[in-house]
Amino acid sequence: MQGITRLLCTSILTLTSPLAWASDANIQARQQWYEGIATGYQSLTTEAGELAESARDYCQNPAEGSREHVEAAWLNAFLAWQKVRLVDFGPVENNNLSWQFQFWPDPKNLIARKAAYLIGNDEPITPSVINQSGVAVQGFPMIEYLLFDQEFNAGETSLPVARTCELLTNVAGHLKSNSDALMAGWQAFRPHYLETEQYFDTTIRAGMATLEILEERRLAQPMGLRGSNKRNPYIADAWRSGKSLQTVAATVDGLNRYFLPGLEISLEAKGASDLADRIRKQFNEVQQNFPGAHLPLATALKEEDQFRALQSLYVDISQLTTLVNDQAAVALGVVRGFNSSDGD
Repeated sequence: MQGITRLLCTSILTLTSPLAWASDANIQARQQWYEGIATGYQSLTTEAGELAESARDYCQNPAEGSREHVEAAWLNAFLAWQKVRLVDFGPVENNNLSWQFQFWPDPKNLIARKAAYLIGNDEPITPSVINQSGVAVQGFPMIEYLLFDQEFNAGETSLPVARTCELLTNVAGHLKSNSDALMAGWQAFRPHYLETEQYFDTTIRAGMATLEILEERRLAQPMGLRGSNKRNPYIADAWRSGKSLQTVAATVDGLNRYFLPGLEISLEAKGASDLADRIRKQFNEVQQNFPGAHLPLATALKEEDQFRALQSLYVDISQLTTLVNDQAAVALGVVRGFNSSDGD
């Protein structure tokens, strides 16, 4: 009887151990993802604080060189956002925070229209006004418009005109407040995220959606590979500042830093170490072969030698998307579903 019992227990352990290992690996992956995203959010908070401070200093004393400091601070904060843009669940869903950070796409040019309205009327531009003005006003693209839009900056209301400075400083302050709220929310979200199994699939899907948006909307459409078949830099994000390719590079870097480590843990636990290695190498391929991230996308679309380099980047990212969204997702049993980023 004891032998039968021992045999039965051994059989049960044999059957359940792989499931237990998978569950442990999923927990480890979520721990890895949580810490990585926390690091990214902390960087966003720090850089948003620098932006708010530099905007305030510039408007109080627009001395030579201070505008360039604001522009650099905007870029650093915006790239920090790009690195955590993959997260489309949890606290960033509260109050449309992701849209408050970045309203895009903007086919109706609402950002320019909202700026003209706010600058053109007599009502003081206060934090309350920014809170009530909608997502087209509240994020990085509005500051980009004020700093970099050529037509606006050739006009009489360009910075450092006092009323435009009111808009600049209050939007920068709004971004800082939202960054702080996001970081605090993520810290409070920790137990729920780590204890809830469904966030394993949710995080995988978030990475998948980010790659799809990167491939299809941030590269293929501006390159004329989708839709109208015409090259059009103006449908990319950050076209006014000429930083579209830098934002793509930052998103790839964020995926590599904050998403890939947890994905590797999960794949290796499933016996797919070879696939994990191929994905790691493909990330390196994308980053090593990136065509001049400081080059404006408009230039890359116009000059044929640069466009060929851009095509190579597109192929690299497409291959990465296939590895993650098809092969890794299948290996991990994750089914692609609706994702809030689809309305990005």
